[in-house]
Amino acid sequence: MPGRRRARELALQGLYQWLVGGADGGEIDAHMREQDGYDQADKVHYDALLHGCIAEATTIDAVLARHTDRATRDLSPVEHAVLMIGVYELTHCIDIPYRVAVNEAIELAKSFGGTDGHKYVNGVLDKAAADLRPVEVAARKAAQS
Repeated sequence: MPGRRRARELALQGLYQWLVGGADGGEIDAHMREQDGYDQADKVHYDALLHGCIAEATTIDAVLARHTDRATRDLSPVEHAVLMIGVYELTHCIDIPYRVAVNEAIELAKSFGGTDGHKYVNGVLDKAAADLRPVEVAARKAAQS
């Protein structure tokens, strides 16, 4: 499994703990570092995702609120965490093409979320990408035409 994918999975699990239990980010981080497969993760990306999503949760939720049909507190914690990771990557990880960020979030939702959660994640992040990376989205649409 590629290092960034494992980093996303670990960050997702940590964000789930944070959303559900309200645990301290440092405690969650220490716990996640003990998990199987941590040594295969892209540690820099994992740190950025976990700590960045927690630090910017209010800003990320404001972005999500523009594209969801309900308050983020009413989302399943798995879908909420996946969406947080997606928005964080769209905002801060410009080296990752927007379609890759969206597709990776969809894969996380398929692996960890509810039956059709990946469809919801896809719809929300497609809309968020149009706001967060308008030039890249427009260029892709133009290339497809």
